Amino acid sequence: MITDGRCYVIAEIGINHNGDLSKALEMVRAAKVADCDAVKFQKRTLDVVYTAEELAKPRDNVFGPTNGDLKRGLEFSEQDYTAIDSFCREVGIDWFASPWDQASTEFLMKYDSPYLKVASAMLTDKAFLEHCAATGRPLLVSTGMADMDLISRAVGVIEGAGGTIACLYHCTSTYPSRDADLNLRGIATLKSRFPNLKIGYSGHEEGILPSVLAAALGAVSVERHITLSREDWGSDQKASLEMGDVAEMVAQIRRAEVVLGNGDIRFLEDEKPIAEKLRRNHTL
Repeated sequence: MITDGRCYVIAEIGINHNGDLSKALEMVRAAKVADCDAVKFQKRTLDVVYTAEELAKPRDNVFGPTNGDLKRGLEFSEQDYTAIDSFCREVGIDWFASPWDQASTEFLMKYDSPYLKVASAMLTDKAFLEHCAATGRPLLVSTGMADMDLISRAVGVIEGAGGTIACLYHCTSTYPSRDADLNLRGIATLKSRFPNLKIGYSGHEEGILPSVLAAALGAVSVERHITLSREDWGSDQKASLEMGDVAEMVAQIRRAEVVLGNGDIRFLEDEKPIAEKLRRNHTL
């Protein structure tokens, strides 16, 4: 769970499983091996999220000739999610998902997951935010494609509807994001504006340094898209980390937590023999 003591690292599988349950489970296991705390998926009711015209658009893909074929091929069934739920419990890792509509929210409530994730794309949908708040499930809320006014209004809607925001994520919604657009000092800005909320970081950049810096800057949770191979097909693969980089990112975040310490200045026991050896005068 998200606390102030340890950065909660979320491996965003999203749709990088490419509609293959066995690949999704392989990614879950790899995330666990990398010491991630949770994996996240995405859930859509296709005829609600997309218009019939959008689904009918030509788009050659492995599932067929239309955009609808691709979207349907990427969407997991209840049987698939039940298998994911069982497997995550078996390996000992949290899981949850971003619903993109109210029906998907209700679908996800069938499972005893610790959170619902509100994606940046859903931040302007008042009815959706109120629906998520009404579930009583703690919410993780991303803030990409938003300024402070919009973020404040979204937070107000959720809290006004009785919802609990477990973490508010600084986020830049470009894929992959440029370093100059990350603005990691926004973490401190959100901390100042919402002192009652925990602040995290959801990144889509290349490399691991910004995520480690985000944790060092006080992000209590870091979320990154993951993939088994950035050369795999799919729209999110290039903005994702391969598993070796995920493991290195988590290891560096854990090291950052240690080296930051608690801020107390003290004379260490291990320093005392060094002081005896190097100090000649004790007149101060």
